[in-house]
Amino acid sequence: MARPDADEDQEKPLDPQVEKMRGKLVRFMAINLGLLFVALMVVIAAIVYKARKAPAVNPPLAGDIQVPAGEPLSGDIVLPVGAKVVSQSLSGNRISIDAELADGSRAIFIYDIAGRRLIGQFAIRNK
Repeated sequence: MARPDADEDQEKPLDPQVEKMRGKLVRFMAINLGLLFVALMVVIAAIVYKARKAPAVNPPLAGDIQVPAGEPLSGDIVLPVGAKVVSQSLSGNRISIDAELADGSRAIFIYDIAGRRLIGQFAIRNK
């Protein structure tokens, strides 16, 4: 059945005051969307700039010890007089040596192979 109010369903022109308010809202929305777009572009540009300017960080891998080609790595690891090596463990370019000292106590020595230096010494004590 056809609706008798078909003429009323058609869009009527708005009041001049309402039309003015709608124009202001449309302008407000356009300005805000423009500012939002500009802010988004600034953030994206900053991220791209930081990504391009950041130095490439390549952490040394576990087996990265710089050894000249054809030459074996050599050096001295100095333990206290009378110390006996109980065990050792290698991790990357660091070696951990568990040693029994001359007085019967134990200690762990950690050496940096690439730097050829003692990093730390830890006494093992009973409580």
